[in-house]
Amino acid sequence: MARFSQGLIRVVMVLMGMMMLTGCVYHRTLGDFAAPDGVRIHYYEQGRGEPVILVHGFAVNADLNWRWVGVSRALARDYRVIAFDNRGHGLSGKPHDPDQYGMEMVEDVVRLMDHLKIPRAHVAGYSLGGYITLKLMMMHPDRIISAAPCAAGWERGDGENMRRIGEMADRLERGEGFKPILRALDPKEDPFADLRMLTVDACLRYMNDTKAMAAAVRSISALEVKEWELRANRIPALTIVGSEDPLKKGADALSVTMTNHRIVVLKGANHHSAIKRPRFARELKKFLDQHREKGR
Repeated sequence: MARFSQGLIRVVMVLMGMMMLTGCVYHRTLGDFAAPDGVRIHYYEQGRGEPVILVHGFAVNADLNWRWVGVSRALARDYRVIAFDNRGHGLSGKPHDPDQYGMEMVEDVVRLMDHLKIPRAHVAGYSLGGYITLKLMMMHPDRIISAAPCAAGWERGDGENMRRIGEMADRLERGEGFKPILRALDPKEDPFADLRMLTVDACLRYMNDTKAMAAAVRSISALEVKEWELRANRIPALTIVGSEDPLKKGADALSVTMTNHRIVVLKGANHHSAIKRPRFARELKKFLDQHREKGR
């Protein structure tokens, strides 16, 4: 009984924390610009130095992914950090058409750079942001100094994960929420798994437009990269991934296929906890420091 009570307290604290963070997110003062299709993209900046653009993961936003875990603050000591809300997320526009996601999310990074008059930047992404970063490397290598597609990897368009993604979009559209996605990213069972899933699912439903989320999920197959593109890569690349992350298999495939790439595995970390590890920010900053453009 005591163990159950402790677990319930942890879940309630997570719920309260996410609610408070959501309130903070929606009272920020942000810059913004309009993409050609009319979708407005919101962003924030902090720090000075070479620009680093941070691309967040699915169903969260720039603050929750980067700011509240301390990554953007750690980088802003030496870099100009620019983090934005992907279309469909946070304070950015939320279209319901899958054609307004996929490659449009990739192009939004370039549009942000053009809006801020940044010719080249370091780019780091996490989870969905990692896949966006990887595709960006293939499509616009001239705009990138270095890249860190983290908690992500190489997924083939005809692979099992892509099939599952379509099923998850169907379930989102049917109103079943985020539990299938949460379970896929955290497959280990524990006594409080169901309660935790219900709590996080409730938070994500509160924060997001589920139709926009379903559209974003359906577009992920457009982010596929080809083997020849990975082997032709010349951009310094780093993947940081947890040893318990289900997406580590794709990260491993990337590490043995992609030229000019290395991988850092955080022992014991899963998909959700890796970015919270102090080592994540340290490894990312060390990588950026090694590939500064100025002074070469």
